[in-house]
Amino acid sequence: MEIAASAPILILTHEFAPTKGGIATFTEEMARAAVKLGRFVEVWAPKANRIDDDEFPFSIRRLELKGSQDLSCQARLAMQMIRERRRLRNAIVYLCEPGPVLAMCYLQFFKTFKPGKLILTFHGSEIQTFAANPGKRMAVNALIKRADRISTPSEFTHGLLKRNFPEAKRKTFLTPCALRSDFAEIENRQNRSSKKVHILTVGRLHPRKGQTFILNALSQLPRQLRRQVTFWVVGTGKKHGYESELRELAAKMDFGVTFFGDVSNEELEDLYARADIFSMTSVNFRKSVEGFGLVYLEAAAHGLPIVAHRIGGVAEAVSHGENGILVEPGNQAELTEAFAQLIQNRELRQKMGRNGKKWARRNTWLQSADLLFNRWDITIDPTLEEAEEAIELCS
Repeated sequence: MEIAASAPILILTHEFAPTKGGIATFTEEMARAAVKLGRFVEVWAPKANRIDDDEFPFSIRRLELKGSQDLSCQARLAMQMIRERRRLRNAIVYLCEPGPVLAMCYLQFFKTFKPGKLILTFHGSEIQTFAANPGKRMAVNALIKRADRISTPSEFTHGLLKRNFPEAKRKTFLTPCALRSDFAEIENRQNRSSKKVHILTVGRLHPRKGQTFILNALSQLPRQLRRQVTFWVVGTGKKHGYESELRELAAKMDFGVTFFGDVSNEELEDLYARADIFSMTSVNFRKSVEGFGLVYLEAAAHGLPIVAHRIGGVAEAVSHGENGILVEPGNQAELTEAFAQLIQNRELRQKMGRNGKKWARRNTWLQSADLLFNRWDITIDPTLEEAEEAIELCS
């Protein structure tokens, strides 16, 4: 369906500020970038307190949603879309995370309900969840066929999507993640007198984020190195009893471990400024995967060398040997050695930190938004896709 080049962009999400996390950041930054491109943007997001929506450069419509992906939230969002169906017919509707995608799955079968343009983004874990459920698989596959454009933030996620939903391969584009628009660079990181090496991790306290792997690896360091280390943990967790497990494990360590919980942006900036190494050792957990990991970019931009697992899309966020060290999941000895290298070698930390600042600036949100919302002249050549598949089969 052809719509005006100036058509409004309606971004539907169940995760948005003040909620913190990769998808919430992705949604906000894509909206900001679209506004910079001269587009009118309206974000539909869950109702929230403690935030001034007027601070954003785009319109925000707060809905009676809990900010989860449960059936009641999907139904409420679907009802709102039905009420606004005439407006949606003349708009670009962007579903940037799983909740709205599922809500649209119900509506797609009504002939009178069709957005002007429909764009979907897949981040990783939801692909496997959708593919494992026959009903969801069928509905999502039908929605993919109807979509005008699809995006993924990493090559890893792109491959995962194409393997599970082949219909997506000729309309899926890469829209890489980038630094937050409000990012402020730290200067003179190394002018500290402390002999301690502070290792920082930032993320939900969840089995998939793998904080226990860091603790176990650090516990295997030689005693003289353990005495140099402090481990700072930022984030909280409500599920799986993981936070309690992590705290119990930390209490057994003979080096300092500090749990900061959720912190403000200002407090987080201070921790980045005082840290020496960043680590997040994500693992696959059930059907959940690390599709990219914006926090790795943020740590790199702050000049921190990174220790991480080589898994999912992490290798696209961290360049092994350049701005960090990637370790195979489950290889605790290799993980311990990676920490030992960086703890003992200040020059290596500084070199990787400098490299990371450049690495983190490779991509911009503006480039991704322009490709997604403006460049309808760009298409994927099916002959190239077929050639790539042939190469993969032969390799």
